[in-house]
Amino acid sequence: MTHFSNAQQKIAEHLSSEDRFVASKWTDWHWQLKHSITRVETFETLLNIRLDPLERRKVALTLKKFPLRVTPYYLSLIDRNDFRNDPVFRQAFPDPQELEIDKCDMADPLAEDKDSPAPGITHRYPDRVLFHVSNVCAMYCRHCTRKRKVGDVDSIPDREQLRAGLEYIQNAPEVRDVLLSGGDPLMLNDAYLDWILTELRKIEHVQVIRIGSRMPVVLPYRITDELVAMLKKHHPVWLNTHFNHPREMTKSARLALRKLADAGIPLGNQSVLLAGVNDCQRIIKSLVHKLVANRVRPYYLYQCDLSEGLSHFRTPVGKGIEIMEGLIGHTSGFSVPTYVIDAPGGGGKIPLNPNYLISLSTNKVVLRNYEGVITTYQEPNSYETKFCDRNCERCDLQLKLDEGQEKDATGIEKLLSDFDEAISLTPAGNQRLERRDES
Repeated sequence: MTHFSNAQQKIAEHLSSEDRFVASKWTDWHWQLKHSITRVETFETLLNIRLDPLERRKVALTLKKFPLRVTPYYLSLIDRNDFRNDPVFRQAFPDPQELEIDKCDMADPLAEDKDSPAPGITHRYPDRVLFHVSNVCAMYCRHCTRKRKVGDVDSIPDREQLRAGLEYIQNAPEVRDVLLSGGDPLMLNDAYLDWILTELRKIEHVQVIRIGSRMPVVLPYRITDELVAMLKKHHPVWLNTHFNHPREMTKSARLALRKLADAGIPLGNQSVLLAGVNDCQRIIKSLVHKLVANRVRPYYLYQCDLSEGLSHFRTPVGKGIEIMEGLIGHTSGFSVPTYVIDAPGGGGKIPLNPNYLISLSTNKVVLRNYEGVITTYQEPNSYETKFCDRNCERCDLQLKLDEGQEKDATGIEKLLSDFDEAISLTPAGNQRLERRDES
């Protein structure tokens, strides 16, 4: 079903050169990309707003630093009667405050380039790598942490660069998890993405492939039946998306998520805590409830990075802790994301939580719950750890990491099983069978 509002109809008719716009084209993701809004004047016209000349000049300077790009679909979600306070507008439209660079701001706050041992690869954690496969997105989020790269159409990774990244992964047997990122990997066409996934699946030690994409949020029509069918060939494939506000969970977004979930693709969400967008515990609680209702696990709530020009988006860490206090104990555990700071300088994600451990002694800990109730937990009176000499290869204690062998059935269980061909059980010493062996 095509979900097509009057506002979307007006936007489509303005952007389309056809006399009569066919509603089905609105859900064509290629049409959406072709008609992406990249000029402030078009933005003003479609929203029927007017910026004053001084603001327009400041916005023009901002766009020289970081370009404008927003899909017609995402723009249609803006409340034009209160656009200044609209969370979609704040994420999509350039703000002159982006030109204000604090002394703590960094072009590459997470040191991704320093932790890049091969083209397109960021290898920070022991067993997983980030694989940059695209530098372009359907929309350029104003809070983007990779402003230094995203939107740079002159440095889009080509197949040769991607082969270098694939070669690095092939030669790093410790890597079991590969995250495709960018830009947005789903900006690649199905065939090209299929090639990347196929090459990764050829690498024996790669167990899990993840895709980071904001397409279900800003261009849900990209989640086509053909794309989903292709992704299913490469399981296990996980997908993390990036909903920041409940207003982004539209009928079209829910349909895209349903297609992915029905295809057996586990879904997670990574939100960024943004001042003036979602820095409210009621907003975040509503968001996580909408996510889990659509089979999306709230994964991370990020403290906004120290990227250049994002100071107006950053909140105090205390605001994030306040939001977590409003979630933990107040909603289902699987609805609670992990609040993290991605450490400046490349230290990785550091989880932050309210303090629930008040004190501890040799045999007791003192805790508090979400209501403020203070309680104790009794430690075991006698706990002796087994001596470990760190020689894991010869461990005879409890290190049994091999999968259980279900086929080792005996007795009647063996006869009832579908995986064993035995049709009878014969006691040892059966004279009839011994005569057979003698003949």
